[in-house]
Amino acid sequence: MTAHAVVAGVRRRARLTTLVLAVLAAALLLLALSVGTAVVSLPDVLSTLAGQGSRATDYIVLERRLPRAMTALLVGAAFGLSGAVLQSLLGNPLASPDVIGISAGAGASAVTAIVVFGAAGPPVALAALLGALLTAALMYVLAWRDGVTGYRLVLVGIGLAAILLSVTSYFMTRSQVTSAQDALVWLTGSLNESGLDELVPLAIALTILVPATAISARALDLLAFGDDTASGLGVEVRRTRLALLVCAVALAGTATAAAGPIAFVALLSAPIGRRLARDGGPALLPSALTGAVIVAAADFAAQHAPGLPQVPVGVLTGAIGAPYLLFLLARMNRGGHGG
Repeated sequence: MTAHAVVAGVRRRARLTTLVLAVLAAALLLLALSVGTAVVSLPDVLSTLAGQGSRATDYIVLERRLPRAMTALLVGAAFGLSGAVLQSLLGNPLASPDVIGISAGAGASAVTAIVVFGAAGPPVALAALLGALLTAALMYVLAWRDGVTGYRLVLVGIGLAAILLSVTSYFMTRSQVTSAQDALVWLTGSLNESGLDELVPLAIALTILVPATAISARALDLLAFGDDTASGLGVEVRRTRLALLVCAVALAGTATAAAGPIAFVALLSAPIGRRLARDGGPALLPSALTGAVIVAAADFAAQHAPGLPQVPVGVLTGAIGAPYLLFLLARMNRGGHGG
């Protein structure tokens, strides 16, 4: 088999993987719009989406279910893309927003807004986004030593996450019961109250961030060969790394602002997407679609799984992601990368 045939086969697999994930995401969207207390048949769902539904189906599908279902897909895609960029950029499978402190920064900021200032709704989302961005900026400054390496950035991020989680715990213990309950639901990661107030800003932000990430990510393959090689091939290494880091943090912060720090989606999506695509690259689109599928499937299960009470979506993603994190740490330790 020639090298050209091998490359063509890899590309076909990557395209097929992307297509299958997109179809699965669309199927989960239709399932979420159809199933509920009042079941709407698939033909009625499609008719309603085409603008030919009845008053009842318009209310159920478009007003009640569509904002939540679309928010789940977009939040998952944002987390998946953020995790793929960070892991590829820093060359570390632990480099995801949940592990390196970005989600912890968003959580601490949001809890402060809820508990101290009594905020709710969009102000909490804005506080979370600002918290994520400020945490990333502090992490970058603390990790800077004539440049930023992935290993140093991850270690600094883990340290910051521990501090920020302590801040969150302090405010939770000092708050009123009702404020603590609101903060706890948000910290778990929930789509229960998702509506247009969450969906519209999220969609607008991703309309800007996804193309910006795609443009900056063109250099990821070259950066994988090392900074010197990438620089010799014409890549502005420091500027490109900073742009990619800003995009990844903004994606994670935007998703967290919309639905809370849904655990481990960013950590899981990239390795699954890369394993499915097997093209040797960062697999950004498969990772984003994988994140969308994970959150949409977890949210559907959280609402409709038989024998289980309705729980926030973050409970299910945490139950899936925590064992994977332990497995990853054990494998890295066996490979001589542990502490």
